[in-house]
Amino acid sequence: MDIPSLHKRDAPKTASAAIITVSSRFSGEKGDAGGDLIERMLKDAHIQVVSRDRVPDELELITERIRNSAEKADLIITTGGTGLSKDDFTVEAAHPLFDKELKAFHVLFTQLSHGQIGSSAVMSNATAGIIGNSVCFCLPGSPDACRLALEKIILPEISHIKQQVRK
Repeated sequence: MDIPSLHKRDAPKTASAAIITVSSRFSGEKGDAGGDLIERMLKDAHIQVVSRDRVPDELELITERIRNSAEKADLIITTGGTGLSKDDFTVEAAHPLFDKELKAFHVLFTQLSHGQIGSSAVMSNATAGIIGNSVCFCLPGSPDACRLALEKIILPEISHIKQQVRK
């Protein structure tokens, strides 16, 4: 058994999740492709989705939703609001709530993104951190970016992260 497998051996096998879609462009019945993808991937991984919200890109509202989600879920995933636009506030809303930041998430996500989208990866402010006993990942709004983060980082590590946070 390799060392990473040994470390993950005793990690919890279940988790609960909250999904928050952030956008200043919600209108009518417009779809939420990123949120839909995240929910489907989490359910396929046997992670219980306990809430799913949509919130406009307003700092106070995003902060409130993330804080409330941390009280009821092991995993919080936001999608949207991580770019460079003056209307993107997800990262600014999440950072003050972090007890610890998972700095390597941003680095690894940027490296993986570069392989898919080239130098445009520099515009992502995707971040992650620990809030109490929850881990929060703030992802771009692109479904491709959400899939990449979930497949390559979040789903392979969530049980291990949960184990470490609960120590």
